[in-house]
Parts: sequence; C-alpha cells; structure tokens
Amino acid sequence: MPVITYREALRQALREEMLRDDSVFILGEDIAYYGGSYGVTKGFVDEFGEKRIKDTPISETAIIGAATGAAMTGLRPIAEIMSFNFILQAMDQIVNHSAKIHYMFGGQFQAPMVIRTPAGWSQLSATHSQTLEPLFAYIPGLKVVMPSTPYDAKGLLKAAIRDNDPVLFIEHALIYATKGEVPEEDYVIPIGKSVVRRPGKDVTIVSFSRMALESVAAAEELAKEGIDCEIIDLRSLRPLDMGPVLESLKKTNRVVVAEEGWKSHGIGAEVSARIMEEGFDYLDAPVKRVAGIEIPDPYNKHLEYQAFPHKADVIKAVREVLK
Repeated sequence: MPVITYREALRQALREEMLRDDSVFILGEDIAYYGGSYGVTKGFVDEFGEKRIKDTPISETAIIGAATGAAMTGLRPIAEIMSFNFILQAMDQIVNHSAKIHYMFGGQFQAPMVIRTPAGWSQLSATHSQTLEPLFAYIPGLKVVMPSTPYDAKGLLKAAIRDNDPVLFIEHALIYATKGEVPEEDYVIPIGKSVVRRPGKDVTIVSFSRMALESVAAAEELAKEGIDCEIIDLRSLRPLDMGPVLESLKKTNRVVVAEEGWKSHGIGAEVSARIMEEGFDYLDAPVKRVAGIEIPDPYNKHLEYQAFPHKADVIKAVREVLK
C-alpha cells in the first residue's frame, strides 16, 4: 500500500471526486494559479480549468454564500477558506443558511457542500491560531470532521463531497506533512464513526486531529512502563460517535480526553458529560482532561508551545488517572 502525506491524500480525494462527478468544483482565495495556502490544489486549474477551480475575492462571506447557492441548485461546491480563523467572517452564512436550508425548506432543498479549512498554530498569533471547532460542532444541520491520518483524510473528504449535507472539513496545518498508508482503490469512511487507533486495556484516551497523534506517541512511551493505553480517535465531531468510547471504558474503567482547544465548553467537556451520562458505573476515577491554556495564542514560539498540549501532557494525565 502506498505511503503518502496527509496533503497528498487530500489532493487525491479532490482530484478523484472531480473526475468522478462533473458537478464538483472548488472555490476560494488563491486556490487556482497559486495552488492554495498549503499547496493542496496546486496544478488543478491546469487540469480542470477556471470554470471548476475558481479564484474568489477576499470575502469569506461571498465564498460561503456562493457555495450555498450553488449547492441549492444542484452543484457540489468545495469552498476552501484560507484559515479557520477567517471562517468567523462567514458565521452567518454557515450557521443561518448552509446548515438550515434542508430543515427550513422542509426537505425541498439540500446544501451538499464542503467547507475545507486549515486550523492549528505555528507562530500565527492570537487571531490566526484559534481552535474553533466547538463553535461549529454545536450547530445542528452541519457535519464537522477533523481527521488525523492520511487514510482518514482521503476517505472522509470523499465521503464529505458525496454527502448531501454541508460538511465542515478541518485540516490541522501542522500535520500536512505526516505520512501514512493510503489505498490506491476507491474508498470512503462514513462520517460520524469513531475508530480505535490503538488497542489497550489500562486507560482509554479519547482524542482527534493532531492530539490523536500526540496521544498515540504518548501511549508508545507509556507502554515502556507497562501502561497499556487504548486510543479512540473521534474523527467526526458532529455527529459524535460515543460507541467505541463507551465500549473501551467498560474495559479500562479510566478515561483521558485530549484536545488542543480550550477546556471550558469544548469537545472534551461534551465527551466527559456523555461518559458521565452513559457510562458512569464503569468509571473507577474521574475523567481527566488535557486541553490548551485558556489565553489568546502568544506569538513568541516558546510561549506558544507552552499554550498548547503535547505528548508529555497526555502522559502526565494518564499517570494521574491511574493513581
């Protein structure tokens, strides 16, 4: 099986779906001749032309508004937003239009659209390094996915493009260069299905995106001490699949939830609440949460590193929940 980067997995998914379905097109800032901020659409305009690879004005509201209208009239747009932080400019379009079209029109219209956007940090400062996925995972009618591996990135993106609902597809900027096995044959991964990333028996670690990778690395370190961690990668934040989490809890009786975002009102808070509601009797210790420090992201790289959680934080949390 070929080993490719996360970035290449996304490129393959986009290209294969555009070849498969003429109604699929991409729009966004600098995605055509520049190839996108992270090079995912590089060369696409030469293959598919300007009609299907559309450079847009610098207006997130216009990008999402145009994508929503196109989706309502039978096309399958993929709107690329240059940074997750810029998506705030289009909150009204996404929350009050894209996510509600199907419901408010009684099923007469659908909005089969994908919003691709990179999240994450790397000396991008306070207004460019926010983890805003809980804001959108809160919205009924909108699906939210955040894959951690090349395999999942390709399979989930293809599923998102074929889905008849709007899907927010969040890619962490720090994992574009990570590599993994990706099949050459066509495949999709159903949206709303968590996966056991690593089996174990002592502690369940629930995570997603970059922190799923950090959790796997932490588990490998802990295994050297005889601590066997099971990793559940949520992959989808809405719908949220708690089945594998609860099944793992029945076996380990201890849970650590690791996310990059802020602890208050975050994905970890929702997962913890669901565990309390649906799996309380299996807990031998309180759920331990790992999250970012609740401050605007510092620009200084040393302070920034301290603001976000890493492998060491997961290891510390696992040791504490085992006490």
